Amino acid sequence: MDTERAKQIYDSKDTHAVHLEGDSVWIEHVDEANGMATVTVGNNPINTQTVSVDRLKESKE
Repeated sequence: MDTERAKQIYDSKDTHAVHLEGDSVWIEHVDEANGMATVTVGNNPINTQTVSVDRLKESKE
């Protein structure tokens, strides 16, 4: 995924299926300048990671 798409998903009112290495994630923040995103893994609000947006995959469900 690219930074622009990650930002679109973050700003969207719709729900989009996004995965990080097979795990479902929610995008919490997008750092456009550095190409990074902070995501929550699964339903655990304390399991957050900051990763490169190119590691995120959007599912076409």
